[in-house]
Amino acid sequence: MIDIKDFKQSLKDQRLPADLPSYLKALWYDGTGNWKTAHDVIDQLTDPRSAHIHAYLHRKEGDIWNADYWYKRAGKKRPELSLEKEWEMLIKEYCL
Repeated sequence: MIDIKDFKQSLKDQRLPADLPSYLKALWYDGTGNWKTAHDVIDQLTDPRSAHIHAYLHRKEGDIWNADYWYKRAGKKRPELSLEKEWEMLIKEYCL
């Protein structure tokens, strides 16, 4: 696993860390501005963490119906905060 500081530094360095779980890879690609690759990484996964990231990505896309479906699959509710704050929240929740 990776801590938050190292995760954010890897974004600045534009170097995908080795051995990241798929849900963190998706957040990493999203953090670099590559929504499509982020979605491609997570699209077929159904575990709760992946579903949570999938929900966020559809919210970011503006597909709220689909986002709400994935939030429900993750056992979460759509947050009422900015996408930037949600991304930060996800990093805090899923990094060490």
